[in-house]
Amino acid sequence: MGPAVPDRRAGTVDLVAACRAFVSVGERGSFTVGAAAAGMSQPVASRRVAALEKRWGEQLFERAARRAVLTPFGRDMLPAARRVVLAADVLEQDALSARRKPWRLAVPGVCSTLGLARLVAEAREHGIVLEPRVVQAPAERAELVRSQQVRAALLAVVPDEATWTVPLGLAAARDPDVRRVYVETLRVGRTAPDRPRRIWIQPEDDVPHIRDPLTRLRDAVGLRPSQLRVAPDLMTAAAEALASDDLLLCSPAQAAELALHWRPVGEMAPVRGFALAAAASGDPRRIRERLGGAMARCLGADPGADPGADPGADPGADPAARTAARPAAHPPHDGGAGTA
Repeated sequence: MGPAVPDRRAGTVDLVAACRAFVSVGERGSFTVGAAAAGMSQPVASRRVAALEKRWGEQLFERAARRAVLTPFGRDMLPAARRVVLAADVLEQDALSARRKPWRLAVPGVCSTLGLARLVAEAREHGIVLEPRVVQAPAERAELVRSQQVRAALLAVVPDEATWTVPLGLAAARDPDVRRVYVETLRVGRTAPDRPRRIWIQPEDDVPHIRDPLTRLRDAVGLRPSQLRVAPDLMTAAAEALASDDLLLCSPAQAAELALHWRPVGEMAPVRGFALAAAASGDPRRIRERLGGAMARCLGADPGADPGADPGADPGADPAARTAARPAAHPPHDGGAGTA
């Protein structure tokens, strides 16, 4: 009788698990001891070895012996089976290390410590080790992700390209007692004070789609160039607003955190836009799908809000039309929608 023909129908055998049983039994010379060392029962080890023998068409152990004695074929196959087990162990360890590798994420300085802590905590629930890196300047975050110094970054983008949007307004230390703050009311006359009221822009908003419309509005309503300032950081901008009558361009969440009184801008509706970008050919969808809500809260965005909506504006109102129709020298006093 010739050698047994391998049964190719046994192709569904768990090759790694079967090789693990074979190696453990073969090295110890006992099905009972080998099975225990491999963390399985003796019947399971026997079935797995039998599945290998059926797949390969040769016996691995002498069935007549009391101990698990390798056949010549078994001795030939044992080194290869060891390599399979070792490769599987290395693969498992690499997978575990990859999961534990920190996800370095460049985030804007507008994220609060509490917001970032909650984001990190929620990431852990999804098995993601998130390592936020606070970067004030939007351009620097874009460069970090481009140069692959971080795995991903929350970039400042125009609202039409944004995943998350945050409405901006003007905040002051004193309650302005109005529904909106009109920039034109900051204009000074000939008997101007030594230091007219200023609007402070924090680094996050020093981007063309926010800064440039504000600059055009400043010029259109007759403010001095110095009345629109870009601060080196949020702390400096907030300190100016807290210590004077100056105004801080910020989100409602930032105003609440800083104990400032927030109002929408009367002539326009500035909006921050954010999108998650991954380095090189990476795909940020896994992080965005699992942590999108936490990222929105961290940025001060409302995931269910209408992107770019002005919470203080009348429904259907067009900011550009309101600006064009309003006389510069005489702001209206329509039941509270008045001056700063």
